[in-house]
Amino acid sequence: MPLMPKRTKFRKSQRGSIRGKATRGNSVAFGEYGLQALEAAWITDRQIEAGRVAATHSMAREGKLWIRIFPDKPVSKKPAETRMGTGKGEPDHWVAVVKPGNILYEISGVDEEFARECLARTAHKMPIRVRFVRRGHKV
Repeated sequence: MPLMPKRTKFRKSQRGSIRGKATRGNSVAFGEYGLQALEAAWITDRQIEAGRVAATHSMAREGKLWIRIFPDKPVSKKPAETRMGTGKGEPDHWVAVVKPGNILYEISGVDEEFARECLARTAHKMPIRVRFVRRGHKV
């Protein structure tokens, strides 16, 4: 089941631009260890879910996992072989807008070595460079 909002005010959104560093959601708040984004990107609902599956599989019911990003931006797409014009395409999938510094996932209840290994598996599913951070880290 893909992550997506239950309801939105508007069906379609404009692309926007990702500028600057994250000022919110840039520190480990719930767990002890986290995965921090080093680049700006749109991360799709499927990529977030793939990271979650990789983390929970490697944790094997140990510890707790938090997902700190949510795909709340609709990305529209026009059908293949469609002529120009005829308006904006229909919403195709959902993305989370991530800025450098955003914490993507958090983990607790496991030791640091295990957390590093678990979050490394999750990092392989991400389309951007990320780093392992501890609670109380300074950017």
